[in-house]
Amino acid sequence: MRKSIATVCLSGTLEEKLTAIAAAGFDGVEIFENDLLASPLSPERIRDRAAELGLTIDLFQPFRDAEAVPEDLLARTLRRAEKKFAVMERLGADLMLVCSSVSPAALDDDALAAEQLRLLAERAAAHGIRIAYEALAWGRHVNTYDHAWRIVRQADHPALGICLDSFHILSRGSDPKGIEEIPGEKIFFLQLADAPLMAMDVLQWSRHYRCFPGQGGLDVAGLLEHVLRAGYDGPLSLEVFNDVFRQGDTARTAVDALRSLIALEEAAGRTDLPAPVVPTGFAFAELASTGPELPALLTELGFARTGRHHSKPVELWEQGDARIVLNSGLDATTGHPEPALAAIGLETPDPAASAGRARALLAPVLPRHRAVADAPLDAVAAPDSTELFFCRTEHPDHPSWTGDFTPRAASASPAGITHIDHVALTQPRHHFDEASLFYRAVLGLRPHESLELADPYGLLRSRAVSGADGSVRLALNVAQIRPGSGPSGSLRQHIALHSRDIVATARRLRERGAPLLPIPDNYYDDLEARHELDPGLHRTLRELGLLYDRDDSGTFLHLYTATVGRVFFEIVQRIDGYQGYGAANAPVRLAAQHARTR
Repeated sequence: MRKSIATVCLSGTLEEKLTAIAAAGFDGVEIFENDLLASPLSPERIRDRAAELGLTIDLFQPFRDAEAVPEDLLARTLRRAEKKFAVMERLGADLMLVCSSVSPAALDDDALAAEQLRLLAERAAAHGIRIAYEALAWGRHVNTYDHAWRIVRQADHPALGICLDSFHILSRGSDPKGIEEIPGEKIFFLQLADAPLMAMDVLQWSRHYRCFPGQGGLDVAGLLEHVLRAGYDGPLSLEVFNDVFRQGDTARTAVDALRSLIALEEAAGRTDLPAPVVPTGFAFAELASTGPELPALLTELGFARTGRHHSKPVELWEQGDARIVLNSGLDATTGHPEPALAAIGLETPDPAASAGRARALLAPVLPRHRAVADAPLDAVAAPDSTELFFCRTEHPDHPSWTGDFTPRAASASPAGITHIDHVALTQPRHHFDEASLFYRAVLGLRPHESLELADPYGLLRSRAVSGADGSVRLALNVAQIRPGSGPSGSLRQHIALHSRDIVATARRLRERGAPLLPIPDNYYDDLEARHELDPGLHRTLRELGLLYDRDDSGTFLHLYTATVGRVFFEIVQRIDGYQGYGAANAPVRLAAQHARTR
């Protein structure tokens, strides 16, 4: 299906927006009136520029407070409309969006609204223009799509139809099934937006928190299915008001927007994307490492240095099935002047198919500079610039990346670590929603509830994504901290390692002098009050600095190392099917980390 986007979704000047929209791959554009008014370009030049870029101008919007006006205001309304029709002719746009009135002067009279909309449609038709009437969720008298349709049907003019907007429909809890009763030819336009589920005034919700489909909590795909069953064959168009998007990188936001529509089409069964290949585990985590700190910490955690890359300054460290790659070639010239998480290797049964789906969903494919003997590895960039490699480790039918490492004799004292449990990725605030969609659409991971966690200097927003079986878990974090208020936790990344017996692991780490994060006694006093723990277990937790959490499935024990550069490790044990990430303990961890960095 054709894909369009409203210019209000993006930051920048109108010309910058048009360029980014075309470069992303959209077919058309909605011109938002404010963008036109602020542009130094004439309507004719905007029309020509859109044509040069291969874009159609699908809609001009909005025209407000047009229906059910008192008689003394009608002439003024029609005069205003005629002026806008003239502008639209110069733009080459033949469809105008008319929003249901919010004016205090509007009358609660459907017959009058139908009569005046018919008159408006007659005027529009004389210019070769059609009118798409939309019910705003906060409209004074008309605020549901079915009410708007009744008025359009009563007006009965071929140049008058309805515009359906997913946010206005779903934010009010309206049942979209009734859309199927509207003739497809009378649905003149479809606008799509998602939003996080929030308890707030619908106008403020709409103006500041909309997001692209798949990034929020509304069933946009379900609504689209109803619209398509009605027979709608126009473009899928995005109309998103979002404070973050309107400050972000224009080109990047446009690509994110198109990705959301591609994924939405797939959810509605209207496109043939390569099927998602859900990763089955972590092959490795790669860290930039230019000093002795990380090798020393890995040794204390029980890892052994088992190999060195045959052509790059890269070492492989292993314990059980947990593999850490240390890359000393990543320095200030490549954006990693200090220890930091640079890449993740994801196990997949079909690396080529994983890469193919990523490309189809507009993920940036990373160029690979490899020697002839290096194993082929496809990689894409995640929204936070972390590199994601698609791997099939030590499989007889596929070259393994581990073959690039020359083995070396390993001497280490394991600490009971078995595998990588999850990885926490810090997101720039303006990429958080993009990341949620990226991991769901590209990798087929399931997003969980978005949480806000207390930080001593603000809030930490976190959202986990995981495979159905939990073999791959990622925590996407973004700090919302006041500038200059204190050390920022937003820079930290961490790798969670699973232990088969975390109490034994904690004892070994303490014997070796591993730099573990201290936990205040106040935490354990509160833990004793909140949970009826066995006294022996409570003493052990306090003695070893272990944190405790519990959900409906099981329990969770974990501890943290001190931070090295931007990286720290978490050791975890999931007992009896625990599914979470110890979020209740995050404020304690964050406070302890801030205390160590002051």
